[in-house]
Amino acid sequence: MINLYSYWRSSAAYRVRIALNWKGLPYKTIPVHLVNEGGQQHHSNYKALNPQELVPTIQLDGMTLGQSMAILEYLEEHYPERPLLPADNAERAAMRAFALAIACDIHPLNNLRVLQYLTQQLGVSDQQKQQWYSHWVITGFAALEAQLTNTAGTFCFGDEFSLADVVLIPQVYNANRFNITLNDFSNISRIYEYCQSIPAVKNAAPEMQPDAE
Repeated sequence: MINLYSYWRSSAAYRVRIALNWKGLPYKTIPVHLVNEGGQQHHSNYKALNPQELVPTIQLDGMTLGQSMAILEYLEEHYPERPLLPADNAERAAMRAFALAIACDIHPLNNLRVLQYLTQQLGVSDQQKQQWYSHWVITGFAALEAQLTNTAGTFCFGDEFSLADVVLIPQVYNANRFNITLNDFSNISRIYEYCQSIPAVKNAAPEMQPDAE
């Protein structure tokens, strides 16, 4: 059994859930509440699993692994059925670059611990926090939208569901949750809406998780 330590609204855990579902890999969700009890990710038993005190953490094949992008790469390499990356090296690199633009440049600036630091340690108001969040999402999405003009078909890269879509979907979900207007991002919005009809995506949605509130 694969154990996935997850929080229902975590973008990073959402990515991994989509990939596990897409590849047909059964897993057990072990909820880690990022707010209750001071944040369960900070408890000693979880910190022993993941010293970064982040989700997701996955246990499979006799190992424990954190960092969603590393988990996605492992799943792709060791469970090649229903691949999320193409055979062509140049295309694989382009998809990785797209995914990493989200995972490394957009998401970290808007992660829960960053937003908590802004409000709790720096005294930023809720309005200023919203401005911060919106600025980095819109800046990042503008670059992604420009790229999709050249690469998009049904999905981010042509007509095959890929790693790029896996990473994009949770970021759009969060943008919607924070009421960010996405009218200028027609490709991003279209791809996101289409992906909601895919069972692997639908079943990975935050509201479908056992710890959903």
